[in-house]
Amino acid sequence: MSRRRKGRDVNGILVIDKPIGLTSNGILQQVKHLFGAAKAGHTGALDPLATGVLPLCFGEATKFSQMMLDSDKAYVATARMGITTETGDSEGKVVLEKTVPTDLTEARLEDVLEAFRGDIQQVPSMYSALKHKGRPLYEYAREGIEIERPARPVTIYELSLLALRDNEFDIAVSCTKGTYIRSLVEDIGQALGCGAHVTALRRTMASGFTLEQAHTIGALEAIRARDESLDALLVEPDAALSMFPSLELESDRLRSILNGQPVRMSDQTVSGLVRLYGDDRFVGLGEGIPDDGDMKIVPRRLVKNS
Repeated sequence: MSRRRKGRDVNGILVIDKPIGLTSNGILQQVKHLFGAAKAGHTGALDPLATGVLPLCFGEATKFSQMMLDSDKAYVATARMGITTETGDSEGKVVLEKTVPTDLTEARLEDVLEAFRGDIQQVPSMYSALKHKGRPLYEYAREGIEIERPARPVTIYELSLLALRDNEFDIAVSCTKGTYIRSLVEDIGQALGCGAHVTALRRTMASGFTLEQAHTIGALEAIRARDESLDALLVEPDAALSMFPSLELESDRLRSILNGQPVRMSDQTVSGLVRLYGDDRFVGLGEGIPDDGDMKIVPRRLVKNS
């Protein structure tokens, strides 16, 4: 006997402006309940301390959550100099205090920031969700166990100094996936010789979505209180896949793709992942593979009719 699925079919992406103090999964469960959705997931957790852009995927959109997780991100962070904490943020225990250089200027800080722009190697924090032998690192850290962590390559596209105060500075960061802002701030603090930790972190962009497109939990609750549907706030899954080229399929090829069969296209040169469209709708992701001078389009992630 099959189990009845709780909730209704909801398909699309909703961008939430995550508030401080709540986990990403906690927000996901709240929003999933507000929509009455059967299936939902987020696209990369934000720390409870962090706020800002958190895309949530519903139904068919969850098929593309990994691509969204792998996308570039952008943040604004405030760092407190002179104090190093266990976690790299203000929620951790203080482990070291040093005097902030009295002669620190914006020019000096800019010189330090320059070393962290572009392709760098970064050692992830022990208080990250990276896994070691199936367990997240933060679980080991809470038990007082230190795991050796190899440095990983990340790219910092933009690292701008927004403000410098007596013992604080604000930065804007645009970076590749897997970049830990806490680790970046700790490394900057070490380079300054006084240490530093994150006191505020706001994600301003993820998967191409920005704060201008984000909704607050309060706004969603107000809509539901009026007994109105939230579905109009959802955007189509392809809104998060603009990094891939698009391809329009005519009816015969579209039928083959929807049946899981590859199609050969002698008039196409696009290779790699590609957004597929047909009958005036997004049908999923395919992959262009060169084949005897032609291009073979293979279906990879298809969405059901909606």
